[in-house]
Amino acid sequence: MLLKSTTRHVHIYAAEIQDNELLPSDSVLTLDIDPDNEFNWSEETLQQVYREFDRLVESYDGADLTDYNLRRMGSDLEHFIRRMLQNGQISYNFKSRAVNYSMGLPQVVADAKAE
Repeated sequence: MLLKSTTRHVHIYAAEIQDNELLPSDSVLTLDIDPDNEFNWSEETLQQVYREFDRLVESYDGADLTDYNLRRMGSDLEHFIRRMLQNGQISYNFKSRAVNYSMGLPQVVADAKAE
Protein backbone atom coordinates (compact mmCIF):
# COMPACT_ATOMS: atom_id res chain seq x y z
CA MET A 1 0.00 0.00 0.00
CA LEU A 2 1.29 3.45 -0.94
CA LEU A 3 1.47 5.80 2.03
CA LYS A 4 1.15 9.46 1.11
CA SER A 5 0.36 12.92 2.35
CA THR A 6 -1.04 15.43 -0.10
CA THR A 7 -1.69 19.03 0.76
CA ARG A 8 -2.31 21.80 -1.73
CA HIS A 9 1.39 22.60 -2.19
CA VAL A 10 3.18 19.52 -0.85
CA HIS A 11 2.87 15.88 -1.89
CA ILE A 12 4.91 13.33 0.06
CA TYR A 13 4.98 9.70 -1.03
CA ALA A 14 6.53 6.70 0.69
CA ALA A 15 7.80 5.61 -2.70
CA GLU A 16 10.63 5.65 -5.19
CA ILE A 17 10.28 6.92 -8.74
CA GLN A 18 11.30 4.40 -11.40
CA ASP A 19 10.41 4.85 -15.07
CA ASN A 20 7.99 7.67 -14.12
CA GLU A 21 6.12 5.32 -11.79
CA LEU A 22 5.80 5.49 -8.01
CA LEU A 23 6.89 2.22 -6.42
CA PRO A 24 5.89 1.91 -2.75
CA SER A 25 8.84 1.88 -0.35
CA ASP A 26 9.21 1.74 3.40
CA SER A 27 12.63 3.41 3.32
CA VAL A 28 12.37 6.21 0.72
CA LEU A 29 10.24 9.36 0.75
CA THR A 30 9.61 11.35 -2.42
CA LEU A 31 8.62 15.02 -2.28
CA ASP A 32 6.68 16.97 -4.94
CA ILE A 33 6.61 20.71 -4.22
CA ASP A 34 3.85 22.96 -5.60
CA PRO A 35 2.48 20.54 -8.22
CA ASP A 36 0.06 23.21 -9.57
CA ASN A 37 2.86 25.80 -10.00
CA GLU A 38 1.00 28.30 -7.86
CA PHE A 39 4.24 30.03 -6.85
CA ASN A 40 7.35 31.47 -8.50
CA TRP A 41 10.40 29.61 -7.22
CA SER A 42 14.11 30.19 -7.51
CA GLU A 43 16.51 27.29 -7.23
CA GLU A 44 17.56 28.58 -3.80
CA THR A 45 13.99 28.74 -2.45
CA LEU A 46 13.29 25.20 -3.69
CA GLN A 47 16.47 24.02 -1.99
CA GLN A 48 15.32 25.65 1.26
CA VAL A 49 12.14 23.55 1.15
CA TYR A 50 14.13 20.39 0.38
CA ARG A 51 16.48 21.13 3.29
CA GLU A 52 13.49 21.65 5.61
CA PHE A 53 12.04 18.35 4.37
CA ASP A 54 15.35 16.60 5.09
CA ARG A 55 15.38 18.14 8.57
CA LEU A 56 11.83 16.93 9.23
CA VAL A 57 12.61 13.44 7.98
CA GLU A 58 15.66 13.32 10.23
CA SER A 59 13.57 14.46 13.21
CA TYR A 60 11.31 11.42 12.69
CA ASP A 61 14.27 9.00 12.58
CA GLY A 62 13.24 5.82 14.35
CA ALA A 63 9.50 6.64 14.27
CA ASP A 64 7.08 4.39 12.44
CA LEU A 65 6.30 5.36 8.86
CA THR A 66 2.59 6.17 9.14
CA ASP A 67 -0.01 8.32 7.39
CA TYR A 68 -0.13 10.50 10.48
CA ASN A 69 3.61 11.21 10.50
CA LEU A 70 3.58 11.98 6.77
CA ARG A 71 0.62 14.36 7.24
CA ARG A 72 2.47 16.16 10.03
CA MET A 73 5.50 16.62 7.78
CA GLY A 74 3.28 17.86 4.95
CA SER A 75 1.54 20.31 7.26
CA ASP A 76 4.87 21.58 8.62
CA LEU A 77 6.11 22.13 5.05
CA GLU A 78 2.90 24.02 4.16
CA HIS A 79 3.57 26.38 7.09
CA PHE A 80 7.21 26.74 5.99
CA ILE A 81 6.09 27.69 2.46
CA ARG A 82 3.54 30.17 3.88
CA ARG A 83 6.34 31.88 5.84
CA MET A 84 8.43 32.05 2.66
CA LEU A 85 5.53 33.76 0.87
CA GLN A 86 4.91 36.17 3.74
CA ASN A 87 8.63 37.02 3.85
CA GLY A 88 8.68 37.73 0.11
CA GLN A 89 11.04 34.84 -0.72
CA ILE A 90 8.50 33.40 -3.17
CA SER A 91 5.52 35.00 -4.89
CA TYR A 92 2.29 33.92 -6.54
CA ASN A 93 2.53 32.79 -10.15
CA PHE A 94 -0.26 34.79 -11.77
CA LYS A 95 0.00 32.61 -14.89
CA SER A 96 -0.88 29.49 -12.93
CA ARG A 97 -4.12 27.73 -13.77
CA ALA A 98 -4.97 27.65 -10.05
CA VAL A 99 -4.47 31.18 -8.73
CA ASN A 100 -6.65 31.30 -5.63
CA TYR A 101 -4.45 32.94 -2.99
CA SER A 102 -4.65 29.83 -0.82
CA MET A 103 -1.85 31.13 1.39
CA GLY A 104 -3.32 34.62 1.81
CA LEU A 105 -3.70 37.67 -0.35
CA PRO A 106 -0.55 38.85 -2.14
CA GLN A 107 1.30 41.78 -0.66
CA VAL A 108 1.11 44.87 -2.79
CA VAL A 109 3.63 47.63 -2.25
CA ALA A 110 1.99 51.04 -2.48
CA ASP A 111 3.45 53.40 -5.02
CA ALA A 112 4.85 56.39 -3.09
CA LYS A 113 4.20 58.68 -6.10
CA ALA A 114 0.47 57.90 -6.07
CA GLU A 115 -0.05 59.56 -2.67
